Amino acid sequence: MELDVGAALTGLAGGLIIGLAAALMLIANGRVAGCSGLYARALGLSREGAPRQGALAFMLGLPAGAALVAVVIGVESHFPTSLPLLVLAGLVVGFGTRLGSGCTSGHGVVGMARLSPRSLVATATFMATGIATATILRMTGWAA
Repeated sequence: MELDVGAALTGLAGGLIIGLAAALMLIANGRVAGCSGLYARALGLSREGAPRQGALAFMLGLPAGAALVAVVIGVESHFPTSLPLLVLAGLVVGFGTRLGSGCTSGHGVVGMARLSPRSLVATATFMATGIATATILRMTGWAA
């Protein structure tokens, strides 16, 4: 297998930016940058957490920032599956974030950096489940 240096560097840059954003939110606002909690707050589904305006700005900034970078560097994106399957997957992930008291950004980025035992267990569970799901989907032909 050949190392794709460009992909490695863009992955590193993306990870650094996510880490910087999470650290900035924690330092400046004293809040964990957990996307599921911010999204629930932005939609008015939760009364806890960041101020609603801040949560809304964060959630609008995620796709806007990705779209801006995509336009600037010329990245084309596409969804490899059907819209109903994506909606179903989103609902399952939303249920899981409530069940796990947080999402991959809150537990995996911020919680891991803080060495939170709950986040270590949650992230290990996310990873194991993701690996198992990807393996099953590839073995059954549902994913390339």
